[in-house]
Amino acid sequence: MSIKMRHKFFFIIFLLSISLKGFASYILIPMDAESQDNHLKSYGIAYWVLSQNQNIKWLLNYRGGAFLLPNSENTTKECHIRGVSYELISDAKATEILQEISSPSQNMEAVVLEKAPRIAVYSPSGKQPWDDAVTLVLTYAEIPFDIIYDTEVLNDALLVYDWLHLHHEDFTGQYGKFYRAYRNAAWYIEQQKEAEALAQQLGYDKVSQEKLAVAQKIKDYVLGGGFMFAMCSATDSFDIALSAQALDICEPMFDSDGTSPNYQAQLDFSKTFAFKEFILERDPNIYEFSSIDLTSTRRIPKESDYFTLMDYSAKWDPIPTMLNQNHTALVKGFMGQTTAYNPTQIKSNVMVLGENKINGEARYIHGVKGKGFFTFYGGHDPEDYTHRVGDPKTELELHPTSPGYRLILNNVLFPAAKKKKQKT
Repeated sequence: MSIKMRHKFFFIIFLLSISLKGFASYILIPMDAESQDNHLKSYGIAYWVLSQNQNIKWLLNYRGGAFLLPNSENTTKECHIRGVSYELISDAKATEILQEISSPSQNMEAVVLEKAPRIAVYSPSGKQPWDDAVTLVLTYAEIPFDIIYDTEVLNDALLVYDWLHLHHEDFTGQYGKFYRAYRNAAWYIEQQKEAEALAQQLGYDKVSQEKLAVAQKIKDYVLGGGFMFAMCSATDSFDIALSAQALDICEPMFDSDGTSPNYQAQLDFSKTFAFKEFILERDPNIYEFSSIDLTSTRRIPKESDYFTLMDYSAKWDPIPTMLNQNHTALVKGFMGQTTAYNPTQIKSNVMVLGENKINGEARYIHGVKGKGFFTFYGGHDPEDYTHRVGDPKTELELHPTSPGYRLILNNVLFPAAKKKKQKT
């Protein structure tokens, strides 16, 4: 090869290298059903990139809520390791996508995610594998979190966290209302002893008083700008505790003394986050807290138990749009102690994000409280339909594209979003 030809050859190689470099300016992680093999771990990739002090764009309603990331060899390696599908795209292609999203005719929006949220999971130290779907999915997605409980909450540990999940919990002091079925079970007796000892250690006469103090601390956390996500019984028992803060609603088998006379008429619904005008279940032998939950009235066959995600304007209502990102608008239902909410007992300023229209129930709701936000999600485990005490934990390796679990992870990333004033 002549010198001239050699120079020409190397010049072409140089141009190709520049072209290829330009081609791979961005990583697109698609989140539609057809293109993504592991939706849940995709959120972990997004969180990991944020933890590297890089901004990313969450493309609302574009290919199932895709993520647009800066290209890097480390990120592509992480995608390979975690089994996340991705595409390398050029500057020109990224510009084309963002222009499409910005069009007024498209119900899409590009939201900038700026930082990795600091995450706390409120959970007792002795929880079982079947106890908490959020812990399972955070672990599977490889998103780091801290476990905290009553001592930490009462000592203001929440101040350092952006996002708080409430583990399956009873804030009323009635030990989950497991009395009828499990009062003689070793685990129930042990948990009651531990709860009573902790309350005494923290300076409270009763478990109900200590749990109320915790609920009030969490309320203050949200009012100050925190984000709270709760599932199953942590949702309605939290509001019940706040509404009954000046009352004793626990029967003698729970706290060894009587209840406040006519306590139902004295509930203060102005203190609650989401629910109003509910009727408490007084019978300790009934596995239910109040009329908020519709579990006992559901007559839906498992095969047809689905709920629908509401469709919001991405440009005008980015918050509910973020929380509802999914590769399907139809999500498989699942049970829990608290499965679904009575829509007549949801406050008018609370948004219903997901509902079962056939049964007339809300499954997934969101609201603003002070400077902060809360989301309540009915049911216990999106991939364990009935979820009974003692069931083995869900293996998320078998459900990497779970729409129900995606809703949890939407909430995890929400605090990372650059805040814009909601227009409606």
